[in-house]
Amino acid sequence: MLLSYFRKLTKYYVYIVFLFLSLTSYAGSYEDFFTAIRNDDVKVISSLFERGFDPNTVDLNAEPAILYAYLHGALQSLEIISKHPKTKLNVRNSHGETTLMLLCLKGELGLAKLLISRDADINHPGWTPLHYAATGGHTAIVQILLDESAYIDAESPNGTTPLMMAARYGNEKTTQLLINEGADLHLKNQLGLTALDFAVDGQRPDTIQLLQAVLKLSYDTQSVPK
Repeated sequence: MLLSYFRKLTKYYVYIVFLFLSLTSYAGSYEDFFTAIRNDDVKVISSLFERGFDPNTVDLNAEPAILYAYLHGALQSLEIISKHPKTKLNVRNSHGETTLMLLCLKGELGLAKLLISRDADINHPGWTPLHYAATGGHTAIVQILLDESAYIDAESPNGTTPLMMAARYGNEKTTQLLINEGADLHLKNQLGLTALDFAVDGQRPDTIQLLQAVLKLSYDTQSVPK
């Protein structure tokens, strides 16, 4: 009986030691992972992934790794995290922004294309990647999003559309593209403002001229007798 008790005690001891070593190993890997992201060290990150490290691990502020990489400008790390088959691409930061939205705002074309190719959300309620790309005036990304069936007249929580954002913050080229692709110039947000109002508020003379010309053509076409 004493021998049996000793065997059980030994078994529990071994289990506790194994658990302690595992936790210690994980703690080391955790620190290594986020240090590697800050240093944009893809070799370390790749090594950790090969050992089974979870790409969705969050930092001490609950920031998912993919967003943590963006926050620290570690774009190579962001790329390798994005390519991991288990990475959740649609997690959001404290402002409700996805990684794709942030990449669209900054004009990171290659990484935006990567996330889109991996089926990151393009259309969802509220602010969308198209709003962000239009805001940044990144015409190439706007075109890609539209080619992937991004809703051109998507409304933010206050009814603002991508065209409105392009008119005030983007540029004439992006505004023209959205118009060419069928964006509705007549829509108003909850404050009753149209895309033209946004351009006027933003003091964008070229965009104002463009929108006025398109609106005039629209009115003239409608007034032509049939």
